[in-house]
Amino acid sequence: MNPKSFHIVSLGCAKNTVDSSSMAQLMTRSGYVLTDKPERAGVIIVNTCGFIGPAKQESLEVLSEFASRKRKGQLLIAAGCLTQRYGVEVARQTPGLDGILGTRRWMDIVEVVQRLRAAKHPQPLYHLPDSPTVGGEVSGVQRAALQGGSAYLKIADGCRRPCAFCAIPLIKGTAVSRPVEAILEEARSMQAFGVRELILIAQDTTDYGHDLGMKDGLAQLLEQLAQAAPGIDWIRILYAYPGYVTDRLIEVMAKYPQILPYLDMPLQHAHPDTLRRMRRPANIEWVHRTLDKMRRTLPDLALRTTFIVGYPGETEQEFQTLLDFVDEIRFDRVGTFQFSFEPGTASEPLGDPIPPEVKQERYERLMERQAAISLEKNQALVGKTLDVLIEGQGDGISLGRSYRDAPEIDGLVIVEGEHPVGEILPTRITGAMTYDLSGVAVQHLEARRANQP
Repeated sequence: MNPKSFHIVSLGCAKNTVDSSSMAQLMTRSGYVLTDKPERAGVIIVNTCGFIGPAKQESLEVLSEFASRKRKGQLLIAAGCLTQRYGVEVARQTPGLDGILGTRRWMDIVEVVQRLRAAKHPQPLYHLPDSPTVGGEVSGVQRAALQGGSAYLKIADGCRRPCAFCAIPLIKGTAVSRPVEAILEEARSMQAFGVRELILIAQDTTDYGHDLGMKDGLAQLLEQLAQAAPGIDWIRILYAYPGYVTDRLIEVMAKYPQILPYLDMPLQHAHPDTLRRMRRPANIEWVHRTLDKMRRTLPDLALRTTFIVGYPGETEQEFQTLLDFVDEIRFDRVGTFQFSFEPGTASEPLGDPIPPEVKQERYERLMERQAAISLEKNQALVGKTLDVLIEGQGDGISLGRSYRDAPEIDGLVIVEGEHPVGEILPTRITGAMTYDLSGVAVQHLEARRANQP
């Protein structure tokens, strides 16, 4: 075991991935060496997720597993959302935990390690400052690891929305935007590093700049990004909030070819009464008008959304409204969660009255409905040509994504032949599955035709 080596595990969403990568860079700059073998690491860091019950349980299980196999001289540090909100509980359930780091202070990871090495602590060292800040003040390391030509760029942290089911404001505090110039500097750095796809993330990207006094802050930022880093081929937007997709944002998306015609807008439900209980925007007519406007302005638009089933008070009629809405809008991608009771949220007084078997049955019905839509949409692409960003290859095939697919949450394109990772290849689609596509790179088709007698 090398005391100057470290192993890091990132759980949860892409926003955690960014913070984990940033911590890894800080450790590396301080002379530590990253290892993929935890038994050889002097420091083990687990960046936890505490968004919903199952994520909380997974984080605790991972921490307990590392603690049970901990070797003499190793340090085990828990960071992230779970520790920010449940630090004392995490420490109680994980004997052998050495340090606890909050969500907004990942940039202090080296300091925490040094303090732990300098003196013994009878209990975990807590590093949970009360005042939330955003990690942008050290923008030089605020980037995710480059994987297959794609990288995340966090533009803000925290959230000021009042969603009744969500614990993020309790964990991270209100929304804090990173300065525009810090984001642009990082985008230029990523361009120089060879990034092909830049993925903008925040708890709510459409709220970017509100705390900076900006109007239409995301649209302004996108324009400046497109101009500051013209060598980045794709810019993708995640986590838009209903009601804040403005006309200017749509116009900017249409104006710059770099900005993908892809929008991830978690709607959570489609029945106004359910949405009001969720404390979410309940104007479904706005959704129809805005999506119609986007589809007219961006004919190739790929839409992704997220729904919650089994929210307290959801009737069969309300759930049927959601099914009908999915049939009508025909989203390209849908993610679905079963309601998870979270103490301390505004929904706590509602309890968790819907039985698990009802939640599961509704989840399955919704996903079955969406699967049929997804297959039809994929089948309509057969014979068309899509640009595909290659992310991996082997055994005679390559795996990549089109503009319709965000990493980890959407589908893949299986391309014949082994192509260089990080390349964007025009690909003729030859087959369709429920969520994935298959195809042949146009250059291979042309070569094959040239060799035919």
